[in-house]
Amino acid sequence: MKLIASLWSIPIVLCLSGPASADDLTASGDARSLGFSAARLARIAPWYQSRFDAFPPTEGLLPGAVVAIAKDGKLAYLQAVGFQDRAKTVPMQTNSIFWIASMTKPVTSVAAMILVDDGKLELDAPVARYLPELAEMRVAFRKTDAASGKTEYGLEPPKRPMTVRDLLRHTSGLVYPEMDFAYPERGLSDPNDAQEIRTIHMLYGWRAVFRRDKTLADFVSSLASLPLAHQPGEVHEYGWNADVLGRVVEVASGQPLDQFLQERIFAPLHMIDTGFYVPKEKLDRLVDSPMPERPPIWDVTTPPKLFAGGGGLVSTAPDYLRFCQMLLNDGELDGVRVLTAQAVKQMTTNALSPDVRIFGGDEVGARAGTTFGLGFGIRANPVFSWIPGAVGSYSWAGLWGTYFWIDPAEKLIGLQMVQATPGSKGRAAVISAGINRLTYGALEVSQPPSTASAVPATVSPEVLADYVGSYDFGSSVSSRDRQGLADGKTGWLGIEAFVAMEPEGLRINRPIANSPATRAGLAAGDLVTELDGAPLKGLSLADVLARLRGPADTTLKLKIVRKGETGGSELSVVRAARRANAVQLQLRVEQGRLVAEATGAWPILAFEHGKTTPLAATSANDFIVDDEDHTRITFVRDAAGKVSGLILNPGPFEQKAALIVSGAN
Repeated sequence: MKLIASLWSIPIVLCLSGPASADDLTASGDARSLGFSAARLARIAPWYQSRFDAFPPTEGLLPGAVVAIAKDGKLAYLQAVGFQDRAKTVPMQTNSIFWIASMTKPVTSVAAMILVDDGKLELDAPVARYLPELAEMRVAFRKTDAASGKTEYGLEPPKRPMTVRDLLRHTSGLVYPEMDFAYPERGLSDPNDAQEIRTIHMLYGWRAVFRRDKTLADFVSSLASLPLAHQPGEVHEYGWNADVLGRVVEVASGQPLDQFLQERIFAPLHMIDTGFYVPKEKLDRLVDSPMPERPPIWDVTTPPKLFAGGGGLVSTAPDYLRFCQMLLNDGELDGVRVLTAQAVKQMTTNALSPDVRIFGGDEVGARAGTTFGLGFGIRANPVFSWIPGAVGSYSWAGLWGTYFWIDPAEKLIGLQMVQATPGSKGRAAVISAGINRLTYGALEVSQPPSTASAVPATVSPEVLADYVGSYDFGSSVSSRDRQGLADGKTGWLGIEAFVAMEPEGLRINRPIANSPATRAGLAAGDLVTELDGAPLKGLSLADVLARLRGPADTTLKLKIVRKGETGGSELSVVRAARRANAVQLQLRVEQGRLVAEATGAWPILAFEHGKTTPLAATSANDFIVDDEDHTRITFVRDAAGKVSGLILNPGPFEQKAALIVSGAN
């Protein structure tokens, strides 16, 4: 299904009024009717443009993007920003074609679950039932004799076979060649451990035949002689699982993967621009590589023999939005059912038991507040999550910066299409959850209060002066987003994001410089064995992270074991107040009126950086803003009667902030 030609030229926010049918992703409904502020949605395109201006292609960021947002089955925002070529001569179009890299994995995972629905594939069947060439794979091990100190390396049989479910949740023991995210965050206690795993990853790079001129069958056969890095089912590590799963789909269905995807996913969902290469007649819409040359393995301009289920697809924002809407609709779109609702629920429910260890990057695990289902990362803990969204939201991203998320609680889908070089400053600039924060920040306050009864009040200059200062909301940009801790009372140590759980305790990988932990003497490599006298042995990382938390200005006693030293020692760390500097308001008095300005990294409601918004008093303690949300502000005082914080829109959708710097300071 093609979008009408005039749609490509609509600027910034699509806000066409009029009736729309269910799941109408071709023409938008009115932004307000979908629960958005059009003015705040309009912040998105300038945010991306500012990144393109600050990080040119020499910094690894292609100067263009396509952003799409849908809510309640209707398009709320579709915008092309910048250019689709490095030379900035071809304007980006909303149907420009991107290499989506690992956003292929959810598609391959859906393909596998279609076969589960069909009864042709069993989740807990050994992979070797479908790929007998992998039946003899063994597991690498390293064992050290405690008495002699002698270390033995070798191979051992798997405790159980890898299963199809293992491929879907990345617990098979199959890994990628060594990648930039792998070290030093693995939490390995011995450099030899790191070297051992590096060697295994190198073997995958040397021996695996992963080339566009070879088939999936060739690739899988080349894995047969390699060791598994972990016992199946024991460790989640991102790897070549989806590519092997793609071959399983081929065998179970009797079709090449590209044909199966076309017949069972792309054609039913009218994904007209999605596939493993870009045909000649569409090459003018292919977005450039962020590098001077596209790596040969991802030269998507010619048909491949390798249908890489882990990273081979190209797609457009409108196409992938339809795929996401099908998932949000429990497997159906426009009257066509692709998956059963039960299959979607399985895929989007935590599939990792507490005893599964997590190796690799920071996308999954207790430190990131996420877990993993069957093909998706799932937001599980809003305290540690690095992105906004409801608990249960699921998502994934691609190597070059493409990204999507689906929030079932808000019936919301967000999609970012960019191309940026891994590890570059430009890529880091656009994967900072900006699209998440700007999207949730554009949601209107539900059932805004009426202002009819708001009576202007006169407040003395002395009282107004009490409210002057900086107010911190933590990382939360909206009432729907409970990200982080915004109460101003929770303490911070400076190690939480750089730790890993080991059998005997918590390994410190990289404490933040000048943090409470480093000032107390904690160093990289230290092993924390006790917190406040309680042993950590046998606890999960989530349990230990919870114990690290506590009120600001309280003391936590740590027992540590340092490398090269015998016995342990104790350290006392005083938790500091957590200051995210993400969402803040600065209040001051100008010409006898209280005014507010957003001074953090992100705007909040109508408050923006560089924009002064006047507040009108309705009582000595309550104020109102003349904006589209009719924002109310109530100030909070402590037991001594001093102002300690404020609340935006008190009630079910309130947002709280703590006063961190008063006007008297």
